[in-house]
Amino acid sequence: MAPVTAQTLFRPPAPTPRTTQPDLFAFLHAARTNPLTSWMDVHFEEPIVMTKGVLGRVMIVNDPAAIRHVFVDNAGAYRKDELQRRVLAPGMADGLLTADGEEWRLQRRTLAPLFTPRTVQGFVPAMGAATERMLRRWRRRDGRILDMSLEMTRVTLDVLERTIFTQGPAHDPDALGRAITRFFEAVGPIDPLDVFGMPDWLPRLGRLQARPALAYFERVVTELIDARKALSAAGGPVPRDILTLLLEASDPETGRGLSDIAVGANVITFIGAGHETTANALSWALYLISQTPDVRARLEAEVDAALSDDPIGPEDLARLPFVRAVLEETMRLFPPVPFMSRAAVEDDRVAGYKVPRGTLVIVAPWILHRHRTLWSDPDAFDPDRFMEDCRGSVDRFAYLPFGAGPRVCIGASFALQEAVVVLAQIIRTARFELAEGHQVTPVHRVTLRPEGGLPMRVSRRA
Repeated sequence: MAPVTAQTLFRPPAPTPRTTQPDLFAFLHAARTNPLTSWMDVHFEEPIVMTKGVLGRVMIVNDPAAIRHVFVDNAGAYRKDELQRRVLAPGMADGLLTADGEEWRLQRRTLAPLFTPRTVQGFVPAMGAATERMLRRWRRRDGRILDMSLEMTRVTLDVLERTIFTQGPAHDPDALGRAITRFFEAVGPIDPLDVFGMPDWLPRLGRLQARPALAYFERVVTELIDARKALSAAGGPVPRDILTLLLEASDPETGRGLSDIAVGANVITFIGAGHETTANALSWALYLISQTPDVRARLEAEVDAALSDDPIGPEDLARLPFVRAVLEETMRLFPPVPFMSRAAVEDDRVAGYKVPRGTLVIVAPWILHRHRTLWSDPDAFDPDRFMEDCRGSVDRFAYLPFGAGPRVCIGASFALQEAVVVLAQIIRTARFELAEGHQVTPVHRVTLRPEGGLPMRVSRRA
């Protein structure tokens, strides 16, 4: 297979970095509409940028060694900052994503056994079956335009239904997807009240708009937990899915289990954050592949050689290195979480800079993954960066699709495995092209979404 050459590299659309710092009103507007538009040229060129403004003292870090210091070497000196917690907390306040301190450590220890390599590999058949169900639906719509963003939402939710709660929920299967979309659209825009640190009791428009979706999540999860407990109490066969594992999980150090509130919050976290990141990674991958015929040809050749007519299994994944590389490069250009931040809880020193207590330390994968000192041709789509010959040159702390350190995403292996399974089966079966005239724009709504969806014409491979 010939590598992608410099002449064929595709550069997807992205907001043009600012040349000057936005004033207060421009910053607030960007925070509400699309925070990607607030970044400046200097952020993509300098390893450390110190500023002081509406968010107080801010340190934007793009130096891998400094990132390691904050996330690993001196992680105890930093915690999730209040702004990030306020954006993410609704509905997930008691889950692993936003828990802090001893409660977070308890949940992390308790949940870790759920995501061992053996457990995750056991979910491959469910992931494959969910994808095949989607492809059967596509075959009935051959040649039609489908919203790939919605389709990836559906298939990843189907995976969750087969792995988290295999006997439910008894609701419209698309209702959960619509609720997730409404939730992220509501809480994604940063509220000025949160920027200025106003008290939580002051109403936020986004939180008010998110209430119906949160109520729906809570109703579904409560029904799932109650039904599973009833099934267990009746002595019937209980599915060995993630919901059962959550209910049975106990801290290996204390023997303490998770409360129903914590179980529910983590199910909502897996449904919302977990599903959302994988669905978006797949959507962006399909878009990038549709714009690069040479990449598509390499993918088709690899998939055809690696997969038989039998259902995909764990043993097939090692034969799909280019599929994985395409997904890793996709998550470089369109990171699942484009923005992470920490608040310094004590004075520190990072890369020669003083970091006073209270400083907001920002690590933004959207910037880091496109930083001009860390990547060659950083705005170009080049999956060969992540093939075996080049992968070793990528600094661990220059590429953070799932975070790093103690708070690295616990479901990273699940998400990447799911994305490889789904993408490989799609490539084996279908081709897709962007609907004529549709302009693709990345929008930051907690995660990175294609604005207005991703309409594509889907057809069977000849």
